[in-house]
Amino acid sequence: MLSVNFLIRYLRYLCGLYLVALILPFPARAVAQSAVPIGPNQVPTSAQNPIYGSVPEAKPTLGVLSLTFSDAIERALRQNLAGLLSEYNTIEARGKKWEQLSELLPNVNGNVQENAQKQSLIAEGFGKFPAGLFGGAALPSVIGPFSYFDVRASATERVFDWKAIQKYRASVINESVARFNLKDARDLVVLATGAAYLQAIAGAARVETAQAQQETARALYDKAVAQQQAGVAPAIDTLRAQVEYQTRKQQLIAATNDFAKQKISLARVIGLVPGQEFTLADKAPYDPFPVPDLETSLQRAYSLRSDYKAAHDRVMAARLEHNAAIAGYFPTFSVEGDYGEIGATPSSVSPTYHVAGTLSIPIFQGGKVHSDALKAEASLRQAEAQLADVKGQIDQDIRNALLDLKSSADQVQVAQSSVDLAEQALTQSRDRFSAGVTDNLEVVQSQEALAAAHESLISSLYLHNLAKVSFARALGWAEEGVREYLRGK
Repeated sequence: MLSVNFLIRYLRYLCGLYLVALILPFPARAVAQSAVPIGPNQVPTSAQNPIYGSVPEAKPTLGVLSLTFSDAIERALRQNLAGLLSEYNTIEARGKKWEQLSELLPNVNGNVQENAQKQSLIAEGFGKFPAGLFGGAALPSVIGPFSYFDVRASATERVFDWKAIQKYRASVINESVARFNLKDARDLVVLATGAAYLQAIAGAARVETAQAQQETARALYDKAVAQQQAGVAPAIDTLRAQVEYQTRKQQLIAATNDFAKQKISLARVIGLVPGQEFTLADKAPYDPFPVPDLETSLQRAYSLRSDYKAAHDRVMAARLEHNAAIAGYFPTFSVEGDYGEIGATPSSVSPTYHVAGTLSIPIFQGGKVHSDALKAEASLRQAEAQLADVKGQIDQDIRNALLDLKSSADQVQVAQSSVDLAEQALTQSRDRFSAGVTDNLEVVQSQEALAAAHESLISSLYLHNLAKVSFARALGWAEEGVREYLRGK
């Protein structure tokens, strides 16, 4: 007779056996969406991409917050919507793994039952028996009432189910994919935050430049008015200077408005409380960046990019899912049993048990296994195609990033030279105008040339620093790389 202790030891043995045999050291991988950097005139929303949304902090910071580049990244990694959703997807994948594991581990239940019953023999199909048929009185049509008490533990175990085993192994890889999705999402959050912060810095620089240009235009207008009143300059000079002053004033209004919206976009990405006042503590001056070697960068990207690793593991998971579908043709073997005590009353129980082994052999399932196999094969081919595409995407990202680094660095140098030349031209034009050699048309044109040169420099600096952030993302090293490439910024 089986004892309760023996049954418990047997179940523990089976549980430990499957935990050791089935938890395999599959590597972790993930796939995530590609982030689109915030453009100069775009206001993306979380409806378009969750990376531009966030869950704001519960409490605002008192006073005006001084926000550094590193602070912005840290806040975004905690509060950004894309990162949070990816984290929740990781938890969901872990739950699915445990769901598949539960199909392989023993299921144990305990029941305590008190039964009181009165039974109709006629309802059970016995009908009425005439008296004397069995040598005695006629059997009653209803028997009872009678009762019994039963306390029992039952267990079921799939000793062999190759389909469930393969599905569990696939779920282990899918959990790893979810973890690397989280890593890739964090890299994309860094990219979006870096782009938003750098754009806000560029917006602040445009406001400062517009203020300086307005002051210069105001000084030129005041001087033109004074010269007209003195009779040494025509009215056209005053009108021309006034138009230039109004243009620069309008430019300042537009730049101030754009900067305010850029700060709102940045606050949205990093999860600041709506209405939180903050200032940008860091600037982004030009810092030369040596352009890395193409082959070295590609090799680093293939070893670091989470989306590439995830695509590789998706192929592994899809292959295991295909194996699981084919395993629908295989037999399964399960064991079930129970042990307990039963009797008329709790004080008069007797031990009983039941053990059964079942070998289930699929013979005909109406084409279901064939259908599952076809769908799994299609998923496998899709995963293989995605892996090849991700590899090509990495090559494109690295090449584009290297081209942007080289081009933006050259643009910064040209823009800096253009600003120097435009400032010299403006100085000479103002001297010539003051000396009465020429009218202020030359000065206005020089001011416009200087404004264009400053705008080109600001845009070039923004693009150069954004190229560094994009290169770090292309390598799959955004969290660490951005801090290294933009240290002190």
